[in-house]
Amino acid sequence: MTEATSETRIRLWTPEGFREDGWIHAEDASALAGNTRVILPLHAYLDLDPEQRNAAGERLGVQLQPGDQLDAILDLLGELSLVALAFPAFNDGRSFSKAELLRSRHGFKGAVRATGQVLVDQLPHMLRVGFDEFEVSHPVLLKRLEAGNSGGLPLYYQPAAKASGPVEKGAKYAWRRTAG
Repeated sequence: MTEATSETRIRLWTPEGFREDGWIHAEDASALAGNTRVILPLHAYLDLDPEQRNAAGERLGVQLQPGDQLDAILDLLGELSLVALAFPAFNDGRSFSKAELLRSRHGFKGAVRATGQVLVDQLPHMLRVGFDEFEVSHPVLLKRLEAGNSGGLPLYYQPAAKASGPVEKGAKYAWRRTAG
């Protein structure tokens, strides 16, 4: 009996649809040689000297694991064009909080990307807290997104980092009843 091996293909999805990914994940600064856009783990990003960060400019992104402290990059947000937040397991939601804090408290305008276990039921919530790019490998989610279905409910009751559409005229408690 031969063992079937299947390489999980990761595709980049945004609310505008699938697109080619112009970024690579790298373990250290050696990947910055050339004209490649590079996402470094937090420790490698922090090890760069200011000249290296300035030279890389908008070609430099950082990936935070759930246990990494967001405070480590707050003074450097102006230098970053992408922050990738990892979901190594479906039951670890700490990156949801980081995305929301990046958008609402710290005003980060760059891309916030979800990596790892991006699942069907989590995508609508990820969109609401400020994620705008997703590395998707889950087969069910890929199939739904290819069909144009990002899921979610049409109404929600809590405020979120992502602004909602206009509120219906005369609606009471408009911040609680908002079209999704």
